Amino acid sequence: MVAYRIGIDVGGTFTDFVAVPDDGSPILRHKVSSTPDEPARAVGLGMADLLEQLGEAPILTVTHGTTIGLNAIIQRRGGKVVLAVTEGFADLLEIGRSRMPDSFNLHAVGQQPLVHRDNVLQLRARLDPEGGIVRDSDDAELAATARRICELAPETVVVNLVNGYANPDFEQELAGRLARAITKHGGAIEVISAAALWPEIREYERCLVAVMGAHIHGTVKRYLEDLQRRLTGLGVTAPLFISASNGGSLSVEAAIARPIDTILSGPASGVTAARMHYPGQNLITFDMGGTSSDISIIVDGHSRLSTTTEVGGLALMLPVIDVSAIGAGGGSVIWPDLSTDQPVLEVGPESVGASPGPACYGLGGDRPAITDAYLATGMIDPGRFLGGTMQLYPDLATEALADATGQLGIVVADPATWAAGTALRLTTAQMATELQKLLAERALDAPDFTLVPFGGAGPTHATLLADELGISRLIVPDAAATYCALGAALAPLRRDYVHSVRALLDDATVAELQRAGAEILELGAAWLAANGDDPASGTVQVSLDMRYPGQAYELSVALGEIGLSDLASGRVTRVLDADLIRRTFNDEHELRYGFVHTDSVLEVGTLRIAIIGATVAMAGEEPRPRSEARPAPRTYRRVNERGQWVEAAVLDYGDLAIGAVTSGPAIVEHSDTTIVVPTGWTLQRLPNRDLELAKEGSR
Repeated sequence: MVAYRIGIDVGGTFTDFVAVPDDGSPILRHKVSSTPDEPARAVGLGMADLLEQLGEAPILTVTHGTTIGLNAIIQRRGGKVVLAVTEGFADLLEIGRSRMPDSFNLHAVGQQPLVHRDNVLQLRARLDPEGGIVRDSDDAELAATARRICELAPETVVVNLVNGYANPDFEQELAGRLARAITKHGGAIEVISAAALWPEIREYERCLVAVMGAHIHGTVKRYLEDLQRRLTGLGVTAPLFISASNGGSLSVEAAIARPIDTILSGPASGVTAARMHYPGQNLITFDMGGTSSDISIIVDGHSRLSTTTEVGGLALMLPVIDVSAIGAGGGSVIWPDLSTDQPVLEVGPESVGASPGPACYGLGGDRPAITDAYLATGMIDPGRFLGGTMQLYPDLATEALADATGQLGIVVADPATWAAGTALRLTTAQMATELQKLLAERALDAPDFTLVPFGGAGPTHATLLADELGISRLIVPDAAATYCALGAALAPLRRDYVHSVRALLDDATVAELQRAGAEILELGAAWLAANGDDPASGTVQVSLDMRYPGQAYELSVALGEIGLSDLASGRVTRVLDADLIRRTFNDEHELRYGFVHTDSVLEVGTLRIAIIGATVAMAGEEPRPRSEARPAPRTYRRVNERGQWVEAAVLDYGDLAIGAVTSGPAIVEHSDTTIVVPTGWTLQRLPNRDLELAKEGSR
């Protein structure tokens, strides 16, 4: 009997589900409207529907991407945290990096810290830069601190010592002693060591990681426990995994223990799916959902990890898939800005959400959104939205868009079409500008990449963005509208480790790196086994943060990938080799900045090692004989292309034969998205059920 891996992704507008069979047969997809007030309710409803489709088929795993932790931080709705720091550093969170949030705005106000100053306590314990114990906290001090903590009644306590990264064992032991002192005073409060959680240099950022994790700990724990109860109530006994921000996954127990690892899990999953689906390629992923559009850049099959992400205005230095928000989503509001001398049309950042949604939903919303613009320009069919399960109302979209035009004082023959076309061009230009910046920072050119659009609106908007960027090839995944859920279902287990060194590259430093690397590999193998995977099937990715002495910032260079089973063979020693490190850094520095100092000494900052579990193969359809027959259109529809109306052939996705080439203008209607093929583009169905779009003459 066919068995399935289920992936779930909770978005701002829809909650998506996929069931991936283990025999290569078609993926099952399902969408339900999100329930922002109680996200687990939509998950339960959608799972019940999906299980009904699967019948008696066994479930291998369930993997869930969630934004619960992210929303809790942005909205400051997590649990109360008490922070215990080294004496004299009580203002650590307020001072931060002493930078204004906006250098050109003298009235800019910094983000409020997650821990109020009254909830910051000081300890005499202190370490020197090498991790030596300058002084310790005695039992009397810890008892007094414990009494004060019990009076404050927090949900979690964080211990963060200056230079704690250099001796994380001492800080963790101190946290354990404080936890026992709290218990003696009748408290039942978890105490977290910041250095044990993430032992990287930089006091402020390391403290923020721990505080953010503590702030969302109770919220995430309650949500995941509720989710487990709902799944159990539906008869699901398969193990539950949670998508991680680094593009991997972790067991639900590990997610509860380290909720900070899940904070950006949703957007990362779509990138994981693209990287696994098309290994070794240069890809730009374009995830356009109901609220926003996110992109990520994959070079030679490798997605970039960022350690400079901001969450709710707070720095997060954990490695996360580098996903950047570049524009609006299908629910982003189109509105007239009347605050200037010359009123203009704007798009976003506000979204109409799932309820009331765009005006065309007919749920009481009267503000036009990007989805209304698609409808007004003929790009989507009001009667076949979401496979015909949801009726749209063109008259409501036209009325809302025309009203926006009228408020601007603009008189045109067709005000609704004018507003729709203007909004789409504006949104596309904004997206292209942001993406070009990101590519330029890495010395990359857009035409060298294939665009992979997904999300409900991604395939609809993709060719508009590709034309603006000069990209000549797109791949629309078969499961485009539920691609993040697919990535969740396929994501391997992954855990990242760090070891900060901050020393010149010499024999002693290399020996330290090799010792730390061997210890991390042992920890990683044990973690994989504890999370239900075979360490022998795992892989290891090694990178190093380095710089020339005197440089303000470090450059992270990848040193290689080895099998975790090679631990005993000493291959980690060969990866962490001084000559290899120096040569790799100089090559990357010259590529990135255009110059290199081959005679300069190098300074090593942080060793980064990723432990990755076994991957699930992307089963595809067996190749079929190619067909040159152009599929017969179901009908033709008027579509507005940059102000000109054209007759576009309307095709059903299921009618497209493998290998058949169709020229635009055409509209391909899928069960949960719409693919627009404009004039000058061609469409071809690939053997794995995906669609390839290319500019004519570029194949």
